[in-house]
Amino acid sequence: MALFGSKKNTGKTQNAKRKTQNAVQEKKTASSEVSRSTLHDTRSTSDVLIRPRITEKAANMTAQGIYTFDVRQSATKKDVAAAVKRLYKVTPVKITVVNTPAKRVKMKIRRGFGKTTASRKALVFLKKGEQIQFS
Repeated sequence: MALFGSKKNTGKTQNAKRKTQNAVQEKKTASSEVSRSTLHDTRSTSDVLIRPRITEKAANMTAQGIYTFDVRQSATKKDVAAAVKRLYKVTPVKITVVNTPAKRVKMKIRRGFGKTTASRKALVFLKKGEQIQFS
């Protein structure tokens, strides 16, 4: 049983393999860079932002320059930043995204249990002096 040294690799085949591997990697990186950079610019604001989340806690946070929005489950931080910039004409400094899970709730009228829907909210931090007016 000859395990070592039974096959001899020639320099030509190794060079050809390296060239094809490099070409494939260059194609992959070029296509992924294009798709990532244009993805958050092409989505419309209605595909990303659902509504501003107006609660007592969110109202208190607006004094500190933090605004809260309900966003789609598939929305990324870059999508949210681009949508806020396009819609409200302010530049966000930082964005935090929080997934709120669905919860089991007891039904008031019928017997049994139901579920609340899972949602996703985005906290948008703005510079001091910048504001968003919700009308």
